[in-house]
Amino acid sequence: MEELVLFILTFIFVFIIYEIFIIAPQKKKKMLDKNTKEIVEIKYLITRYNLDLKKIDYNQLLQICGIVSSLDIALVVGIVAHVHGLIIELLVGIFSALIIIILSYHLIYLFYKKKGMIKNGKHK
Repeated sequence: MEELVLFILTFIFVFIIYEIFIIAPQKKKKMLDKNTKEIVEIKYLITRYNLDLKKIDYNQLLQICGIVSSLDIALVVGIVAHVHGLIIELLVGIFSALIIIILSYHLIYLFYKKKGMIKNGKHK
């Protein structure tokens, strides 16, 4: 039960921080200036999977990235909470974070691919 509470609290905390410091300012910048730089998650989706920003609702994509990033961090915290020993925690945390992030953003790609929002229909 403690693990579930830790997971939920981590998710909510990270999502609120992400919303305040990354998503909200990005929405304001995007509305004011069309040449605004995208956040790292969106850059990754564009370069790795050829996401077509002309077809996508940018605010929806920001929200999806915020939810997915918060979920990723909460999962990593939940996994690391079960491991004991500093070095092992670091190793498990790094490797689980990499795997979870790659898989979650691949799922976002599959979601937008199904909707037909990928350039040329293929990714690199």
